[in-house]
Amino acid sequence: MDRRSFLTKASVGGVAAAGAAVLAAPAIAQDAPTVTWRVTSSFPKSLDTIYGAAETMSKYVAEATDGKFQLQIFPAGELVPGLEAADAVSQGTVEACHTVPYYFWGKDPTYALGAAVPFGLNARMMNAWFYHGGGIDMMNEFYATQNLIAFPAGNTGVQMAGWYRKEINSVADLQGLKMRIGGFAGKVIEKLGVVPQQIAGGDIYPSLEKGTIDAAEWVGPYDDEKLGFYKVAPYYYYPGWWEGGPAIATMINLAKWNELTPAYQAILRAGCLVANNDMLSNYDWKNPTALKSLVANGAQLRPLPQDVLSAAFDAAKATYDEVSATNATFKKIKESQDAFRRDAYLNAQIAEYNYDVFMMTQQQAGKL
Repeated sequence: MDRRSFLTKASVGGVAAAGAAVLAAPAIAQDAPTVTWRVTSSFPKSLDTIYGAAETMSKYVAEATDGKFQLQIFPAGELVPGLEAADAVSQGTVEACHTVPYYFWGKDPTYALGAAVPFGLNARMMNAWFYHGGGIDMMNEFYATQNLIAFPAGNTGVQMAGWYRKEINSVADLQGLKMRIGGFAGKVIEKLGVVPQQIAGGDIYPSLEKGTIDAAEWVGPYDDEKLGFYKVAPYYYYPGWWEGGPAIATMINLAKWNELTPAYQAILRAGCLVANNDMLSNYDWKNPTALKSLVANGAQLRPLPQDVLSAAFDAAKATYDEVSATNATFKKIKESQDAFRRDAYLNAQIAEYNYDVFMMTQQQAGKL
């Protein structure tokens, strides 16, 4: 065969094939529907980590669909109050929301299991349970009864136990303590004598400053520093036993979800996965710097006393028994998480724990 003739024919064929592919692309794009959804966030724009995860999700979905599928993100209060986001989605007022499921535990405690419960799974365990332990499907069986479907779309990692105007040295110091604390944790901490308060993020600082409340939990160093709590409540306690790995979710109106093409459903699920991974790594990057800054500005770090943690653990178990006795769905999902938690900690104490403890000793010795 003549080499020049072969190359010429191959080149012409290659150009023709490429041209056909180029010509086919617009036709495919034209077949994709144009969809615009409103997504109400439960968070203000100023919290760039949590609010920003929804923007990350939106950007991914838009880019993956050549702009055909648009998620318009609205901060808390612009369309819907932050603590009413799930209701608005369920009723079809908006198509979706980006929120923490435990905000709605008062409607049904099962919501809390989609985010975090006291002494529950940490962030890595939550993701393992969601993606490989059937957690997403179990939660969506419940959410379907609320006209919702949801996917993990963020995690803060284990949170701090909050800011206190006075030191906590024993369980006795919790008696009568007025504390801003959200979610299912309020029901548990009541058993220790604390008076839980539901207060929006923007009202926490003035409430602490005036002494209307004695303590408040929020998230962790990066977000807490933004809100300035260290100026009015100097004692910063850890760990936040009620939020070992709180998952943020994108909740979607079930009817609207079913209207999406399979391709758009897959892209939206992938966008949620991207947001989930991005938020946790974002906090892991930002919290160390913020913690050093808080301490430099006078925050006094304190571990919660062991008797407080033990009493809280027992109170949590008692609360779960009470709820499980009357809520079969809660019981089923909680037992699934508990079974995995036992195995996960059995495994984690071998390699992970020993590696981390050794590296921490090196850090404390100034060798890192």
